[in-house]
Amino acid sequence: MNWDWEKLQQQQKKRSGQGPGGGGDGGDGGLPPQFEEWLNKFKNFNFSWLIVLLVIVVILLIFFGSSMVYQVDTNEVAVIQRFGKYNREVKPGLHFKLPKGIESVTHVKIKRVYKEEFGFQTTRSTDTGSFTSDKQLYDSQNIGESLMLTGDLNVGLVPWIVQYRIKNPYNYLFNVRDVDKLLRDMSEAAMRLVVGDRSINEVISSRVEIANEAMGILQEQMNQAESGISIDAVELKKTNVPQEVQPSFNEVNQALQEKEQMIQEARRDYNKEVPTARGQAKRVVKAAEGYATERINKAQGDANKFIEVYKEYKNARDVTRRRLYLETLGNVMPKLGKKYIVDSEQENLLPLLNLGKERGQ
Repeated sequence: MNWDWEKLQQQQKKRSGQGPGGGGDGGDGGLPPQFEEWLNKFKNFNFSWLIVLLVIVVILLIFFGSSMVYQVDTNEVAVIQRFGKYNREVKPGLHFKLPKGIESVTHVKIKRVYKEEFGFQTTRSTDTGSFTSDKQLYDSQNIGESLMLTGDLNVGLVPWIVQYRIKNPYNYLFNVRDVDKLLRDMSEAAMRLVVGDRSINEVISSRVEIANEAMGILQEQMNQAESGISIDAVELKKTNVPQEVQPSFNEVNQALQEKEQMIQEARRDYNKEVPTARGQAKRVVKAAEGYATERINKAQGDANKFIEVYKEYKNARDVTRRRLYLETLGNVMPKLGKKYIVDSEQENLLPLLNLGKERGQ
């Protein structure tokens, strides 16, 4: 393209305020007019909008770049949702995902032990860091949960604690709208079911048994609801009766204790006297049985002896008769005392004996 340099120089001089003979600046006198116009427009351009645009682009890049990287701790898992729908479950570590708005991350602590308190609220002192006592744990807002009707139509305060873990993150996040509320409702229903089958004394004394039974019922209900929760423990706190009926309850317990004491004393006396009487009766019976056995054996011995003598008597009657006579005399004579043998031909026997003297002595 041919340029009319003289004409261009004249136009440049007019613009710069110089005449046809003036030298002017001479720096831009050789540039094409289109390039000069473009250069003037570039010099007059407002660069603030460009800077704002660049800042916005950088911020967007940082925002979307940071949302693509996430960290999962060792005690949790991450649930990834793509456009709000469940996509996958990620284990601990450093991971990447699509930018925010496409994929979202929900961290679920599967190894953490959660705790729900019923009928009381645990508070911690800011100075000592120690928990308050059981009497200070009850409050007016939560005491209704612990008021329960027992099987013997008494009212008791039964506070308890439920400890649980998240076993299935998918069920925990998507199957139940409000898992915490479901857990509290199911726990209260299970505890009331167990307490309603027992007396007030059993509720006060058998806390471990009641807690174990309520834990089994609660776990079964949570499994049926597919809540993704695993119950670790159910612990009953100190159970008692409301303060309004505490004096009457103490009187009843005292009467029951006195009744039990009297029953135990009666059983003690019974266990002491009855065995003694039974022992004496057995001793008398045994003595009678021994005496009867002795008499029977002696009679049988005498009978056998008489039979044997009778057999010998049949074999030798004279000899046996004489022997029996002599044996009888041998047994009788020593028992007669003094014996006097007098000849049948003796006369005047009385003076010799001096019987009167012996009688006097």
